[in-house]
Amino acid sequence: MAIATLKGKHVDVALWAPLEEVESEALTQLRNITALPWVFKHVAAMPDVHFGKGATVGSVIAMKDAVSPAAVGVDIGCGMAAVETSLSASYLPESLDAIRSAVEAVIPVGHESHDVAPKQVKKHALFGEFDALDPKVASSEMKQKAMRQLGTLGGGNHFIELCLDTKQRVWLMLHSGSRNIGKTLAEVHIARARKLAHNAALPDPDLAVFLAGTPEMAAYRHDLFWAQRYAFANRERMLEVYEDVLRDFFPAVSFRAPILCHHNYVAEETHFGEDVLVTRKGAIRAGKGELGIIPGSMGTRSYIVRGLGNPESFESASHGAGRRMSRGQAKKRFNLRDLAAQTEGVACRKDAGVLDEIPGAYKDIDHVMAQQQDLVEVVAELKQVMCVKG
Repeated sequence: MAIATLKGKHVDVALWAPLEEVESEALTQLRNITALPWVFKHVAAMPDVHFGKGATVGSVIAMKDAVSPAAVGVDIGCGMAAVETSLSASYLPESLDAIRSAVEAVIPVGHESHDVAPKQVKKHALFGEFDALDPKVASSEMKQKAMRQLGTLGGGNHFIELCLDTKQRVWLMLHSGSRNIGKTLAEVHIARARKLAHNAALPDPDLAVFLAGTPEMAAYRHDLFWAQRYAFANRERMLEVYEDVLRDFFPAVSFRAPILCHHNYVAEETHFGEDVLVTRKGAIRAGKGELGIIPGSMGTRSYIVRGLGNPESFESASHGAGRRMSRGQAKKRFNLRDLAAQTEGVACRKDAGVLDEIPGAYKDIDHVMAQQQDLVEVVAELKQVMCVKG
């Protein structure tokens, strides 16, 4: 059951967080979403819900015959990957600096990309379909950039981690999206949606939608699903490279099947007997028995979870701890001593460039997990010992 209900215009919002814990800007955004006549049943807000651009982060929106690009966000297909290894903590050296440096040497971070796209990337089926993307995006220059960025991390809250679970088993984990190509595609389609006549009277122009049966919807769906596949392939590629790094240090290491999940995406699903388009912006699918990943921050625990298939949340759960303050607020509130203290024991950057990612800028992950016990069950609890950020 949801913890609280927010009264909306056409539908209500079911929140897995107390109303007093959600900032007023996010509540306003959620009310705006409920004014869209295409929203089905209700809006579900996850326990990590917070203010975002366009649609609220941590929102799950089911629509009949419509979709809002802003309800997906600009980092289309952003999500997580985790892999359990055969290593135990006792195999790890006292200092993880060499492993961290090796990862950073082969996986570009921040705005960096590969100098030359690897051969296997160039041959990927994604790029055979590239020229069919929106003409404003499908240039030769953009194609080459997208190739060079496949298998790269990006910046912001994206990360690559080495973690230990409660049984002292070693895990690989990473968080990444669709890089510049996903952002560019999203911005083109959001701008196009805002100009459509049926969106003229919306309470927030950023919530503009495409309608089923229109050429604009068909074009968006094509580019959206391509970008989601690109983001998925990006994580797969980084895992391959990361696993190779571990093999260099531990030749006998083996890896279990990866757990991979989107948390900014659209899916065609059936809920309450109706076929709908579900947008999850800062939320994972938590269908019954499905594995997912809910990370904390660069100094706190993360969780491997199994979905309980709760219909009221449209079979969804939170995508992480969720921010409790903006990046600007975090930089004003905390200093480098705070960053060092909050990331003690983690081999990671501890400079001003990642101060806005300090754990204190995020909600308490254990509190978030406690609020969604009817959405997921915990399979494994992880704590990072190394973290790479852009």
